[in-house]
This record gives sequence, structure tokens and C-alpha cells, in this order.
Amino acid sequence: MNQRPDEDFEEDELELYEHHRILVDKGQSPVRIDKFLTEKVANATRNKVQQAIDSGTILVNGQPTKANYKIKASDEIKVLMEKPPRDTEVISENIPLDIVYEDPHLLIVNKPPGMVVHPAHGNWTGTLVNGLVYHFQHLPEMKGNVGRPGLVHRIDKDTSGLLVVAKTEEAMTPLAAQFFHHTIDRTYLALVWGEPEQDSGTIVGHVGRSAKDRKVMDVFPDGSQGKHAVTHWKVVRRLRYVTLVQCNLETGRTHQIRAHMRFLGHPLFNDAMYGGDKIRKGTQFAKYKAFVQNCFDLMPRQALHAMSLGFIHPVTKEKIYFEAPLPEDFSSVLDKWDNYVKHE
Repeated sequence: MNQRPDEDFEEDELELYEHHRILVDKGQSPVRIDKFLTEKVANATRNKVQQAIDSGTILVNGQPTKANYKIKASDEIKVLMEKPPRDTEVISENIPLDIVYEDPHLLIVNKPPGMVVHPAHGNWTGTLVNGLVYHFQHLPEMKGNVGRPGLVHRIDKDTSGLLVVAKTEEAMTPLAAQFFHHTIDRTYLALVWGEPEQDSGTIVGHVGRSAKDRKVMDVFPDGSQGKHAVTHWKVVRRLRYVTLVQCNLETGRTHQIRAHMRFLGHPLFNDAMYGGDKIRKGTQFAKYKAFVQNCFDLMPRQALHAMSLGFIHPVTKEKIYFEAPLPEDFSSVLDKWDNYVKHE
């Protein structure tokens, strides 16, 4: 199975980590930045530096640069990478876990909103994995995915809902294979701005990093960039200015639902990264604006919940299925919209 460790870790927050920061000496003569960094950074080659520049991970004075840029005195150069510059030791912490199901081979966890799944830059403690290593000993790790014991997929910090965790090597490989081959049944509930014209549909469009902001994913329907991505959606409830939709993932790309729904013209409610934290539909009345702000305050995150997981048990080979109810913040916002629509 030629799987990259991160290939199907859907809905993960994208981060780049600073590995080098160089302040150019005042007496430095102008020289191409690719040549300069090849000499300054250990194990760097001209080709690697040029690739990093092309991908936008080398910044000069906070902005992406070009390989032929000639550095000047007092320039600040930052070299960013996808992996954090630290060891992979995971600190064990007594963090309560909402375990929906457990057997000797795996467990299903209902992750609350606001909890990061695994340690990373800015969140080395307090994550789901920190809690897992406290409660469970000798969790396996996927090859090339050191520091994330038990994980075969993940959801981002502010998405709530279900995750499957492998407890043994015997369970991890077949679970990872099911995610890789997109045979896992995954259902999400999302509250989106506006009302789709149709009651259901399928979004097909490559998902890849935005050239403007590498933490954000864009949709490339012509397939020119990114990875193939398919999201099936259907309306669950129409609430005039917002709509509750069910999304089923055929693929599991980073931020897939968030990027696809924005591409459809219906960004997720209060999704700051994808433009959903502003009023996108509705009236200009002060009462309405105050109502929406109240909803934002009640659910200070994107309205996305990983509601269900269905897959073949890696050992028993039986089909198993789990659901998690909407968390309180999400259900409270839905109740408010219901009440608003009835009394408007």
C-alpha cells in the first residue's frame, strides 16, 4: 500500500513551522537567495531551496520570494517546513476521553470542539493523543507518522465528532487501508450560509493549498492543482438564511468540506478561515445582526460535526457503525435559528 501517512487525514489544520530565521548582515553584498541559503542552511541543496521557494515556504521580510531575488542588508529570511522542529515524544496527560466504543483492537472517540487531535506547533499538550497515551499503553504508530500513536485519520481542532483509534498493529494496517481506499463511510453535519437551490448534489473538484494563504485550501475544478476530491451533500433542514446539510466524503482531503461548500457558494457558518464568520445572507436590521452575533458567540467555531463512522472491523471483519449526537453548542445554535425563523 503506497500510502503517505497524511494522505487521508481529512479536515486537519494546515500549519507551517519556522525552522530557520536569518537576519542578513548589514555588510552583506547582494547575492541570489537560493545561493545564499545553500551556503547558510545545513544539508541544503540549490534544488531543494528552489523547490521550497516555488512552494512559498521561504519568506523574505514576511513575503514569499523568487529564486532570483538578490538579498539585501538587514533582510529577514524565514525558512518554513511542514513538520515541527522538535522531537516526537508525546507527553502523557490525564485528559478525560468520551469513548463511544472500545474492544481489544480499537476504540471510537467522540472529540469535543476545541480539542487538537495530536501534538504540533503551538499545541504540544492538551491534545487527544496526550490523553490517549495516558489511558492506553503501547499504541501503534503508522510508519512515517511518529508522534501520533493510534491515529489512522484525524479531524481538525474545531470540528467535533467521531474518530477511530487503533490499539494494535493488527488493527492499524487494515484500518489505514480502508481510509486510503476511501471505503470508510463518513457522514458530517454542517450548517452553511444560504439555501442551496437543489436538495442534494455532488461536488467534484481537486482540493489544494491556496497560493495566497497556505493554511487555506482552494478548489481547482480543472484538476490543475491539488488532489481529487468528491463530496456528496443533501439538505437536512432549511432555515431561511442558513441550511443544515449532510455531507458524505468519498475522499478525505484536508478541509475538504469547508473548501467545497465555499466553492459551492455556501461557506460553513462561523468558519473564519473560509469567510463564514460574517453575515452572508439575511437582512440589514440591527436585530438580525445581533441575533447572528449571538449565534457566533454561542458557537465560536465552524459549524461542522463528524456525525458517523462506518467500516469493516479490522479483525472480526464485521461491518460496524457509530453515531455521535450534535454537541451542545451546535444544537443550541440550531434551536435558535428554528425559533428565529418561526417568529420572524
